[in-house]
Amino acid sequence: MKAASNKVLIVLAFIAIYVIWGSTYFLNKIAVTELPPFMLAGLRFVTAGIIAFIIAKSIGLDIKVSKKQFINTSIAGFLFLAIGNGFVVWALKYVDSGFAALEMSAQPLIVLLLLRILEGKKIKFMSFIGVGLGILGIYLLVSQNTVSNKENSIVGIGVIFLCMISWAYASIFVSKAKLPKHFFVNSAYQMFMGGIFLLTLSLTLGEQWTAPNTWQTDTQLALLALILLGSIVAFTSFNYLLRVVSPEKVATSTYVNPIIALFLGWFFLEEHITLQSIIAAAILLTGVYFINTKKTIMTLSRFSSKIGKKYREEM
Repeated sequence: MKAASNKVLIVLAFIAIYVIWGSTYFLNKIAVTELPPFMLAGLRFVTAGIIAFIIAKSIGLDIKVSKKQFINTSIAGFLFLAIGNGFVVWALKYVDSGFAALEMSAQPLIVLLLLRILEGKKIKFMSFIGVGLGILGIYLLVSQNTVSNKENSIVGIGVIFLCMISWAYASIFVSKAKLPKHFFVNSAYQMFMGGIFLLTLSLTLGEQWTAPNTWQTDTQLALLALILLGSIVAFTSFNYLLRVVSPEKVATSTYVNPIIALFLGWFFLEEHITLQSIIAAAILLTGVYFINTKKTIMTLSRFSSKIGKKYREEM
């Protein structure tokens, strides 16, 4: 009975990281049509962080951290969420949600290149193939006239690329940093501090804040889903899966999320999908697969420093 129950939980957890995380681009695209991007992302992560702290306390976790741990989680929150996520939300004003998800899926490629540049790590043959395919896939994706001819789309593409660099560098940083031992506490601090950075940026830029009761229903539901489902349910499911199945199985979300995002953007937002986009997606995700052929997956390093270290050692 217990085994059957565990199987159901595993299936539900995979559905969460596939569908919910894949839908976050779609949900952000809905909300950013009405709300300022940095206010939107900041509210999401501050609220999710507070909820995570409440849950942590309710299940008896110690949320106290050392000064060093607090600084490191703040840096991680800034790199992962304030830059790596908040600016993607900004870019969604100018690019399609499915396109943004596909471009961001190349993040393991950037991690690999940064490890080569910053630490001199050699790129092995399988990963080298992955880098080549990834670069080709990105080129095919961004070189389309339907993409480049959109107003400010080039700026959006460039900003997402900078977000990938920030996320990749953060992945390397947390693989060495001293962080809170429990993933939920670690996540709570990252989300809360990342959200504080984003709200501060929003105020600095003079974004116009409005009360939730004045928002359209679609926007209210999108932000609620981002907080509860995208930041709490999917994250908890992700970490549950890391404990009960192999990391390479969990990392399959890297390939599924962009497909979910493309479908949702096409079906609900009438985003156009070209044949070249489909080919680019296939090539790009194949490249990511070659990069992630190791048993240890760098895309998971935000949540486990050991995985990041092991990856660098085996690369």
